[in-house]
Amino acid sequence: MPPNPESELSRPYLPPFYLRSGQLQTLLASARFRAAGRNLMLAASRTMVLETTAGVRLLGAYASHRRPPARGLAMLLPGWEGSIDSTYMRCTGRTLFQRGYDVFRLNYRDHGQSHHLNRGIFYAVLLEEVFEAAAQAAVLAGGRPVLLVGFSLGGNFALRIGRRCGATPIAGLRHIVAVSPAINPAEATARVDRHPLIRRYFLKKWHRSLAAKQALFPDHYDFSPALRLKSVMAVTDYLLAHHSEYPSAAAYFADYTLTGSALAGMRVPATLLTAADDPIVPPADFRDLRLGPGGEVVIQPHGGHNGFLEGPRLQSRYEQDIADLFDRISG
Repeated sequence: MPPNPESELSRPYLPPFYLRSGQLQTLLASARFRAAGRNLMLAASRTMVLETTAGVRLLGAYASHRRPPARGLAMLLPGWEGSIDSTYMRCTGRTLFQRGYDVFRLNYRDHGQSHHLNRGIFYAVLLEEVFEAAAQAAVLAGGRPVLLVGFSLGGNFALRIGRRCGATPIAGLRHIVAVSPAINPAEATARVDRHPLIRRYFLKKWHRSLAAKQALFPDHYDFSPALRLKSVMAVTDYLLAHHSEYPSAAAYFADYTLTGSALAGMRVPATLLTAADDPIVPPADFRDLRLGPGGEVVIQPHGGHNGFLEGPRLQSRYEQDIADLFDRISG
């Protein structure tokens, strides 16, 4: 799909020569120092627990402007093993809050400090609970425009939420932005395992998460075998075999794969931003992608995974681009 020349996220992006490595961009995207400094969004945030009709509880953080009222509401979804406190969530939320938008950041179950809220463990196929939480959060907009932004796996969730809106619309949802969306989870998992530093980063976080869950629910979980495994795919296979009804990883991944025509029926306009040098999500995943009205795929030559960094402070270029897009949408 050719980029829209008027799209904010399709503006040419060329980082300085020392940031033209996709792996370096990927590793720096989550560096804590990028989120240092004053953050009015964090100062205004309060935690909220949203409960679904099935009794699932998800933790979120809501930052609101009191005077003057906000121009709209931005909802942010993290990547896998990320959280409301991930660097890219804090930085993007800070920019949007400074532009005059309320910001709601949502954790999935077992992400961030939320392992205690549910006995069941997280799976990426658990769309309904994330959809219900997003719909509840959208009410906070009070009729103003809503923008949904997801990163990596969060981009996958955001796109599935947009597709789900065909049956049950979310009030006020005007646009979806998916940054480095993992639309082919089987390939993304395989690629994570191919890169030693990236594999180590995710395995360390996943092992820590599973250990926390086991400590909270020792009568239900013993993840000791999984904690000894050395690849993301191996841990996935173990958990599916022992704690799910899925017969294989292939069947599990197929349930949230979004390639080809999977998004053709989506009626919420969406912008998908990815990079040709992304070490986790290859551009080939997007070549035959069909989107609904107002859909756009932007493939920048550089940016890595969730990176798109520039300037001495290593800000993500998409922070300003997303804010500019929301300015246009909200009028």
